[in-house]
Amino acid sequence: MAKEKIVLAYSGGLDTSVILKWLKETYDAEIIAFTADIGQKEELDGLEEKALATGASKVYIDDLREEFAKDFIYPMFESGALYEGQYLLGTSIARPLIAKRMVDIARAEGATAIAHGATGKGNDQVRFELAAAALAPEISVIAPWRLSEFRDRFPGRAEMIAYAEANGIPVTASASKPYSMDRNLLHISYESGVLEDPWFDASAIENKDMFLLSASPEDAPDQPEYLELEFEQGNCVALNGERLNPLGVMEKLNELGGKHGIGRVDMVENRFVGMKSRGVYETPGGTILFTAHRKMESLTMDREVMNLRDSLITRYSTLVYNGFWFAPERLALQALVTESQKNVTGTVRVKLYKGNIIAAGVKSPVSLYNPDIATMEADPTQAYDQGDATGFIRLNALRLKVSSGVEQSNK
Repeated sequence: MAKEKIVLAYSGGLDTSVILKWLKETYDAEIIAFTADIGQKEELDGLEEKALATGASKVYIDDLREEFAKDFIYPMFESGALYEGQYLLGTSIARPLIAKRMVDIARAEGATAIAHGATGKGNDQVRFELAAAALAPEISVIAPWRLSEFRDRFPGRAEMIAYAEANGIPVTASASKPYSMDRNLLHISYESGVLEDPWFDASAIENKDMFLLSASPEDAPDQPEYLELEFEQGNCVALNGERLNPLGVMEKLNELGGKHGIGRVDMVENRFVGMKSRGVYETPGGTILFTAHRKMESLTMDREVMNLRDSLITRYSTLVYNGFWFAPERLALQALVTESQKNVTGTVRVKLYKGNIIAAGVKSPVSLYNPDIATMEADPTQAYDQGDATGFIRLNALRLKVSSGVEQSNK
């Protein structure tokens, strides 16, 4: 009789390495390790050999970087998504893609379950499992950190390290770690450990080695650098005149943004599961793209369309953060977002300097800005009669006068 198959989201770190071995023992199952290449770079080195040595029967390491940029990062940026006014959702937007590919592998391999190493206190468990529920409700999910038998076996990192050593699991870990990190094409996040103290200054000079994607603003070049981003229907398609696919855009923007110390965020955020947590993020390329996209919209997007889209930013961002990427309401919002972007076309010029993105010009063949109408000089088009503003103001003031009169009479 064939063994049960389980597809495990595998990073090669201590947690998922131990989980791989534990799943194999506990469920007497065949474990298929899956790693999504979404821009972790050197973190992927030696991963296949490590998974096989730990007991995986098969290993998938799939390059999903282009799909990540084109089908996840770009649509999200069209929406103007920004969670709690600061976070560009770098970890959040990666999870539905990973879950989608896990489901594909599970179906192809005939697996009955997928598994992940997300903690029971975090957001990722929700994101993985909501995506799986939307895409493949027939496949079950195993979350070891939510199982009492797993937590009893591994109450802390010391027990996990001892288990790894006893079982010949090839991991490198120490009993103490100053923080944890998660990297992909869009960002790196840092949390836990020393960062659990919100008074800890991650930007201090003695902590600058923590950051991998960006120079500190103090160390960034003393000379500014200009950059032109070309947009077509809300998506950046070229940098400084060079046509690039979404992956190429993100890689180049990360390079330039990192060089100039752009895209660092340090915040306390509200997790979906109910607690607050402190996160430090590096999103150099994403921060440039977000800023330039907004500037392109300012020239080309109708005011009421922008107001409507902007009114949905908090809703859209929360859906992504909480794991509802494949939910019908996010798909419906995306249709509206896509429609709003049809004229967001043109070129934005920005100046990058010591952590800042400075506006340096914007132009478009479908610009809604008409200098002849906006001018303070005589309007050659005669499209706007300043005298008309008298009635406009009188009508808008009417309710204010009535309200004021009522308040005065009540006094």
